[in-house]
Amino acid sequence: MVFTKQDYQYMQQAISLAKQGHFTTSPNPRVGCVLVSNGGVIGEGYHQKAGDGHAEVNAITFAKKKYPEQIKGATAYVTLEPCSHFGRTPPCAQGLIDVGIRHVIIAMVDPNPQVSGRGIAMLEAAGITTSVGLLEEEAKTLNVGFIHLMTTGFPYVRCKLAASLDGKTAMASGESKWITGAQARQDVQRLRAASCAIISGADAIIDDNAKMTVRWKELGSLKESYEQKLLRQPVRVIIDSKNRLTPDLALFQCEAPIILMRTTIEKQHNWPHFVDQVVCLVDKDLDERAGEKEKRGTKTEQVDLTTLLLKLAQRGFNDVLIESGANLAGAFIEQNLVNELILYQAPKLMGAEGKSLVSLPNIEQLSQSKNLTICDVRMVGKDIKIVAKL
Repeated sequence: MVFTKQDYQYMQQAISLAKQGHFTTSPNPRVGCVLVSNGGVIGEGYHQKAGDGHAEVNAITFAKKKYPEQIKGATAYVTLEPCSHFGRTPPCAQGLIDVGIRHVIIAMVDPNPQVSGRGIAMLEAAGITTSVGLLEEEAKTLNVGFIHLMTTGFPYVRCKLAASLDGKTAMASGESKWITGAQARQDVQRLRAASCAIISGADAIIDDNAKMTVRWKELGSLKESYEQKLLRQPVRVIIDSKNRLTPDLALFQCEAPIILMRTTIEKQHNWPHFVDQVVCLVDKDLDERAGEKEKRGTKTEQVDLTTLLLKLAQRGFNDVLIESGANLAGAFIEQNLVNELILYQAPKLMGAEGKSLVSLPNIEQLSQSKNLTICDVRMVGKDIKIVAKL
């Protein structure tokens, strides 16, 4: 099909709608929908929150209130193939069929191999014509993590680091507040808000008594676009191989889900109801590469990082953010488990005795170095933000 200028405009409008759910839909994909009849928009909607109405349903609801007589025979523009299965909500493809939509233009096919194409087939079986591929690349950028999970079985992993220009994350004494400025810290809060889960280690939690939460007051201009009640806390995933964490830490004072990844279940303490303890050793049922654990540098008394990510994938977590110390960040990077590195560099020099940015002890030759592709460099306040793919 040859798409018209109007087609592009309506799909761009659907993409803009989908972006409004950027911080609220996780772990569901971000989707927008626009209904058009007689050359004008009669309905629009986006998926706002997991468990609530999908984009198509919300657009139909809008149209029923405003232009009920124009729905039959309308064209729908959707950023992702309408779902064909019952989940928390009925299938959107059936919803479009029931109200008499004539034509559906879809930016991209659902990447889930188990359902891919079924929504389109359902629509066409009902006599609705479909067109696929309009602004496909733009639509893919809406759901990088979701697509990665569906196609690889792993979450999309971002690793956030902050350092001085000479690559230091703290003074030798451990002092580190604050290396970066307020605007960079606001940017990190937005990264957290867009993530399904945040991974950290016991050392970072104990040393900083960190909560690892999204702090509403530090979201800057984002507060103008989202009500506080709509933002959900990402699941905090803490690697605690030696069972050192205790319920009195600040981490456990915020009633939001926590997963403690361990080698054995700790039974000494009475943990809050929102804390889940998970044994995370090499799992042959999850990891077909379990036989290569020594090659990955994993020891049996340590939490296995590949298995950890696979367990998160089982729970549907698609966008995962690592915020940790140099050792844990380095372990994820060395094992090729990080997709994207986000580095904030402050205009400071902290000296040779400061703590290093990342620890990569098994890299001893230049040929073993990790090559990065720089995707974006920009100023965030007075700090430099670098985004790189590994």
